[in-house]
Amino acid sequence: MKIKIGLVLCASFYSASGFSQSSLTTEQRFALLEQRLQDAEKRADKAESEITQLKQTPVIVKENKTIVPVVALNNDAQLKFYGDVEFNLDGASRTGSLTSVKTSANKNWAPGDKERWDINGRILLGIDGVQHSTNGQYAGFTVQPLADMNGKMNLDDAAFYFGQQKDWLVKVGRFEAYDMFPLNQDTFIEYSGNTANDLYSDGYGYIYMMKEARGRSNSGGNLLFSQTLDNWYLELNTLIEDGSSLYVDQRYHGTELDNQKNVVYVRPVIAWRSGDYSVAAAMETNLVNNAYGYHDEAGNWHDQSGRTGYGLTMSWNTLKNNPQDGVVVNLNTAYMDAQEEQDFSAGINALWHRVELGYIYAHNKISDFNIAGVSGECDSDCAILAPGNYDIHTLHTSWQLPNIMDMPNFNIYLGAYASWLDSSAEDHADHQPRYGARLRFKYLF
Repeated sequence: MKIKIGLVLCASFYSASGFSQSSLTTEQRFALLEQRLQDAEKRADKAESEITQLKQTPVIVKENKTIVPVVALNNDAQLKFYGDVEFNLDGASRTGSLTSVKTSANKNWAPGDKERWDINGRILLGIDGVQHSTNGQYAGFTVQPLADMNGKMNLDDAAFYFGQQKDWLVKVGRFEAYDMFPLNQDTFIEYSGNTANDLYSDGYGYIYMMKEARGRSNSGGNLLFSQTLDNWYLELNTLIEDGSSLYVDQRYHGTELDNQKNVVYVRPVIAWRSGDYSVAAAMETNLVNNAYGYHDEAGNWHDQSGRTGYGLTMSWNTLKNNPQDGVVVNLNTAYMDAQEEQDFSAGINALWHRVELGYIYAHNKISDFNIAGVSGECDSDCAILAPGNYDIHTLHTSWQLPNIMDMPNFNIYLGAYASWLDSSAEDHADHQPRYGARLRFKYLF
């Protein structure tokens, strides 16, 4: 093949340059032929090298055209780009909530005493990268910027991890650890944005869900170690952050908190799974004393940073093996022992044929409350303004409408909730229920 190419090129050269074959000796003709043959071999080797490199590079085929991608990956590396569009149309009886659980994706929304009608949501763009070695080890990263309807940029996850497949894992950054209070297919009774911040709001009931040390904080980061042993999963998450960010406006029981140093939360989890059944137990506690608190009128320091929680969750999930008629049932319970307050929560939820129904019970026992430190706006609408026992009941439901316009990645969710409170405090014994509805557009790509 190469000899033929050389002969053709040589003949072309003679014709183009006007050389007369009769003016060249036989030795000169063979010398020219040999030179042209060597040049053709070099060009052929270069072409083969370029073809080999092109075959090893991933390509994108679009409209019968081959486009070489701009990004070239290392060997054994994978890169994934994806997105999650979520927009809500909300309506609520009153914006004043009985609990500190967020029922709006609008982070600038504040409780009040009027009806709420709004449109909120966000677009998440995710990039995941991972590289595998030949011995089953791997390392990777994830980053998920968020753009919300208020014109602000936020962030969901940003983490780096490495480990051994089906064995151990180390993860550091911003992310959520094991979910100890799963809510199934829910659209309302959820935390929007940060998981570890603004969970407790003075004047409102607290549904404790083992999330204080779970992560995704806006004032600190996580370090997680996990181990998988057959049906067992062990996890230890560490969260270091400004502990006062747990409280909205850094106020607790009517007192403004003074942050002295960062808290160090540890959150061990042990889980067991077999077939359709799973169970997990966990605790979370702050290891740093006097991290935040307040000084009373006499100048005495009161440490408010001692918090220890416990949780247990059990699940029955047949949906993976039976996508059409499968059932998911979650049973959750959690208990928090904090300064001058104890909180107990229990919930059950079930999903069948894309319809979810759940109930959450929460009991708050508050032994001290400084009503003088509560703002006037809260006094007109808050549910908890005195020491006592408070029982909070919440019903929530959701219905998924899949494959909108025959697209499996476009779904619509219809959600609703209702909450009411029973109080032992005489001035807060009767609270009208709060309820609302949501239409959610969910598009994945």
